Amino acid sequence: MTIRDCLQALVLFFGVASAATAAPTVPSPPPLAAKSWVLMDAASGAVLVDQNGSQRLPPASLTKLMTSHVAALELQRGRLKEADLVLISEKAWRMGGSKMFVMVNDKVAVSDLLRGIIVQSGNDASIALAEHIAGGEETFASMMNQEAKRLGMADTNFANAAGWPDPTHYSSALDMAKLARAIIVEDPAHYSLYKEKEFVWNGINQPNRNLLLWRDASVDGLKTGHTEEAGYCLVASAERDGMRLIASVFGTASEEARATETAKLLGYGFNFFTSRAFHKKDETMQTVEVWKGAARSVKAGVAADFVATLPKATSEDYQTRVVLAEGDVIAPVVTGTPMGRVELVGADGKIVMQAPLVALEAVEQGGFFRRVWDSIRLFFRGLFG
Repeated sequence: MTIRDCLQALVLFFGVASAATAAPTVPSPPPLAAKSWVLMDAASGAVLVDQNGSQRLPPASLTKLMTSHVAALELQRGRLKEADLVLISEKAWRMGGSKMFVMVNDKVAVSDLLRGIIVQSGNDASIALAEHIAGGEETFASMMNQEAKRLGMADTNFANAAGWPDPTHYSSALDMAKLARAIIVEDPAHYSLYKEKEFVWNGINQPNRNLLLWRDASVDGLKTGHTEEAGYCLVASAERDGMRLIASVFGTASEEARATETAKLLGYGFNFFTSRAFHKKDETMQTVEVWKGAARSVKAGVAADFVATLPKATSEDYQTRVVLAEGDVIAPVVTGTPMGRVELVGADGKIVMQAPLVALEAVEQGGFFRRVWDSIRLFFRGLFG
């Protein structure tokens, strides 16, 4: 063996040894005593941990997240008001399982029914509100499935509003995390209901079954679920130091276990990841040339805050870059017109996240002479390259 061969062998050996002994950027997530679980960054929707997250399982009362979400959307659209009185049907009153304890023929405000659903996990309240909104629970389930489709919940089908066991009623940890994110992002006005620790109705004080609300001040939602088939489930969200995480855990063995296992997942996320804001909504990131317009250029940026949750140890190693779309931008340009994309790139050059680059302002079409002159310029530029 030559000296060169020896040197190459040493370099190879020490290179392999160095790679083998280098500490991982993020350790493996903790194993949980559950059937499936997902940890999601609420700001970006990025999935940080996924263990059987797409497995279709009975969601039990996690179903009520969609029931309350659909009701909140109806409130936003003005088709429902919190002060509206809902007549309690015999079907709702007779419903078994967890109850708000509304009475047949009572008239109950929508705002109270929402608390009965979210805090007390009332099956009776869920059916009453579903009937009021859609005329019947089956029609309301159709509304739930339409919303699930909009949110990309590919492994979900709702057959009822309360989570009552049904072979055609299923969801997944990943889908419930997506739903929780929609509740947090799209309806912050009602999200505060999910952290209420108790609600009194009909003289009965019932506590929220989410034990983490008492154990961790950073936890402010969302919902528990339990049936014999589903086990004990929990979708929880917490915010620390400006970073919000969503943990979705299906199929633990007890009420205590679902709180403990969910806390493990949240703790892992906050210990090893950090949220970093790279660009703000409507921040000018690029000035793009415009042809045949009243202005020569248009400001471009991102339509929503460009925020990423990254490993703490390497969060400073990431940078953004702008990639403009091919072709010329011809006026008129409306606000929101795609201009290209913004990429988040790691130290290894790999793209880990991207978002559309859009026009932040409108540019009207220019006058006759501007349009003619720019047409001539474009012609000759194309002719001579």
